[in-house]
Amino acid sequence: MILVTGATGNAGGAVVRALVRTGEEVRALARPSSRRPVSGEGVEVVTGDLNEPETLRPLLGGVEAVFLLSGYDGFEETLAELSRAGVERVVLLSSSAAPGGDLSNAVARYHILSEQAVRGSALAWTFLQPNSFMTNTLRWVSQLREGDVVRAPFAGVRVATIHPDDVGAVAAAALTSDAHHGRAYRLSGPESLLPADCLGTLARVLGRELRFRGQSDEEARAEMSEEMPPEYVEAFFKFFADGDLDESEVLSTVQEVTGTPPRTFEAWAREHAEAFR
Repeated sequence: MILVTGATGNAGGAVVRALVRTGEEVRALARPSSRRPVSGEGVEVVTGDLNEPETLRPLLGGVEAVFLLSGYDGFEETLAELSRAGVERVVLLSSSAAPGGDLSNAVARYHILSEQAVRGSALAWTFLQPNSFMTNTLRWVSQLREGDVVRAPFAGVRVATIHPDDVGAVAAAALTSDAHHGRAYRLSGPESLLPADCLGTLARVLGRELRFRGQSDEEARAEMSEEMPPEYVEAFFKFFADGDLDESEVLSTVQEVTGTPPRTFEAWAREHAEAFR
């Protein structure tokens, strides 16, 4: 049995799908307040909260491996619960920012500290450090429903953005084999793209004439400040305005681990075209 936390999210949902395709027994953890469904035939859906490690205790019977998210309250106690229950391995969803080791960056910090806690536990581990997800483009849905112009920050920053299903496929490999113990996998998609490149692909897929307008840093900071805490706004500006994080490199890790090339942004866009209509 494999427990997948965050099973209603982009990454966790992809892990569930990948495991189901390979015939694994899956226990999918969702928060009690979650309204998003968990898909997958034969998946056992359970409720709990990673911010409350004690809620995991009754869910761990027979669990051999866990897909775990970073940065929750009581993270070390969660690891202790897993160890006491006899869990053998953990695959941690970390971040491309973790290898930089910058504890002054709020986003990088919680991933770095989560990795450190897992390293210090008794569990066998694998870290996944993916680039930004292609699903981030869904932030444009409301703009595209109102018109043909998309405004977005960091217009000059290239990212080899990754399909969540490729993260799920790597996670499934690591959850079901001893071959990946002690490995930290940086993950990317197959193309280094500007935001305008992504919009151009969406335009072709949707059959629309779309235009991209890059936001000024001032405009982007004001908009982001309405959606997230100040320390997270500053973290993303350090990543992409100051250049502290480089997600532009196309990496071979997905193919090396899974034997399959990573999916393109166009493939993702075609799968999700209806969301933009």
